[in-house]
Amino acid sequence: IARAHGNIGFQGKINLSFEGSAGQAFGAFVLPGLNVRLTGEANDYVGKGMHGGEIVVVPDANAGFVASESSIVGNACLYGATGGDFHANGRTGERFCVRNSGAFAVAEGAGDHCCEYMTGGVVAMLGSVGRNVGAGMTGGVGYFYDDKDDFLEKVNGEIVSVKRIGTTAGEAQLKNMIERHFEKTGSEKADEILSNWETEKEKFWQVYPPSEANSAVISEEADAALTRVSASAPDGALCFLSVGGQMSPGQTARCAD
Repeated sequence: IARAHGNIGFQGKINLSFEGSAGQAFGAFVLPGLNVRLTGEANDYVGKGMHGGEIVVVPDANAGFVASESSIVGNACLYGATGGDFHANGRTGERFCVRNSGAFAVAEGAGDHCCEYMTGGVVAMLGSVGRNVGAGMTGGVGYFYDDKDDFLEKVNGEIVSVKRIGTTAGEAQLKNMIERHFEKTGSEKADEILSNWETEKEKFWQVYPPSEANSAVISEEADAALTRVSASAPDGALCFLSVGGQMSPGQTARCAD
């Protein structure tokens, strides 16, 4: 794709589906227009250098385990990603989204060092994480579900700040990402959170560096029109509707998904 069209010139869409166990760096360097779906599991570095498109990883329907309690991808997934959307119906390993600068990612738990050295993009974690969250993080935003009241002790506060979701744009961004996660993966955890949203949203923390302090998802004084819910919405608009939502004429003309 890159040889023929460059990094962003491809205007078509290619959908690839795989089944089984993927090795190292599955979906590395995915470009806009390439959507990859894996039913099974993957090793380390899934989505390494991802530049666009979409990667979805879900367990087999007969896997016999609870997805939100089980690892489905390995360590350092989305290492150095610069764009694209990622959904994992299960837990990730250590150093998830290390050096991510543009990908929008949803997973159901992670190991240590989540969002390490992140400079952009958005991460939504629907399960528990390990220690050292946000170490060296200078851009982007993370949302972390905390139903055990033990998240704050896991954050590296050298750079980042932590607070509850306090803006309309922040809530909209998180909810739309979780809705998209449910639509793409059928996640039971996402369904549980969305079914009791008014209560469950209070269990999320926002992690952000100083560079994001004046963004719409952090500050009500910022312009909410700039809020993004997906790396695939280049104009920053809320292109992805809630489940059952109807597009306005303007959205129909603007949105490709």
